[in-house]
Amino acid sequence: MTAYWFKPKRYGYGATPVTWQGWSVTVVTMVIVIATTMLLAAQTALDPWFWAAVATDIVAVAALWTISRRKTDGEWRWRWGDR
Repeated sequence: MTAYWFKPKRYGYGATPVTWQGWSVTVVTMVIVIATTMLLAAQTALDPWFWAAVATDIVAVAALWTISRRKTDGEWRWRWGDR
C-alpha cells in the first residue's frame, strides 16, 4: 500500500500536502529557498557562490516537484472545482 503525502488541488494545477511527510518536505524546501535567497542578496552575479545558490534553489524546487508528483493520490491536471 502506497501512502500518499499530497492530494490534488480542488482548483488549479498541482497538489497540496495532507500528511506530516508532505508538510515537512514542503517546509524544508521553503527553508532552503529562503536561506539561499538571503545568501544571494549578499552576492554579485560574478561571484561563484551566487551561481551555487541559484543551483541549490533549482535542485530544491525540482526535488519538491518530483516528490510531490510521485506521492500524490491521483493525477496532476487543471481542475475547476466540482466539475
